[in-house]
Amino acid sequence: MARTVVISGGGTGIGFAAAEAFAAHGEQVVLLGRREQVLARAAARIPGAHHLPVDLSEPQGARRAAEFAAKEFGTVDVLVHSAGGNGRKEERADFADPLDAVAHDWDVNVRLNILTAVLLTEALQDHLATPGGRVLFLSSIAAYRGSGSGAYAGCKAALHPYAFRLARELGPRGITVNLVAPGLVEETDFFTGDFPEERRKELVAETATGRVGHPGDVAQTLHWLASPAAGHITAQVIQVNGGAERGH
Repeated sequence: MARTVVISGGGTGIGFAAAEAFAAHGEQVVLLGRREQVLARAAARIPGAHHLPVDLSEPQGARRAAEFAAKEFGTVDVLVHSAGGNGRKEERADFADPLDAVAHDWDVNVRLNILTAVLLTEALQDHLATPGGRVLFLSSIAAYRGSGSGAYAGCKAALHPYAFRLARELGPRGITVNLVAPGLVEETDFFTGDFPEERRKELVAETATGRVGHPGDVAQTLHWLASPAAGHITAQVIQVNGGAERGH
């Protein structure tokens, strides 16, 4: 029987690649995100996909997503948290006081990377398949190395203890909870635009594999973690960054 897979941030990048990976194995995917047009285009490329535009950083958005999933499918088998970002694409005001800018940066990153994941998880907990449910978070190499902005790295790191506690709470129900920590992943919104070529070369040089990551690298890891083969793996962070987390 096909499983229901809910993916936040499923319209682009890693989230979309994950949706393709699950759909390729006959799973029913539901794409969540803030941008209606982006989601609609993504859903049109995946047979049978559903999509719902919601702001998951707000309780009402997470509640709406949970109500939609419960009404349409009853049970959620896999929950993938791919929504996030470092805030560069958000509206940014000019602050006269640097401290105000710092506060704004942290507030945006908390909303994008923590609240989107926590609120949706809490809203969907009672609808997760029991047993066999899977909850998967997108962390980052930044959570270990402090790379990128301090706010982004800190917020990704904050997901770890939340996921570990969740694994203990949901374990008796036969539900596993894990995280994946990518490094440089091209073909995503995160590493496009004005990303310096020199910095790209530096990040590639830090890997043991000598190459950039691709959305499919992460998507296939998420798919495996959601499979029966990974049923005894929980409360773990899987590094998908070519060994860059270890440094050179």
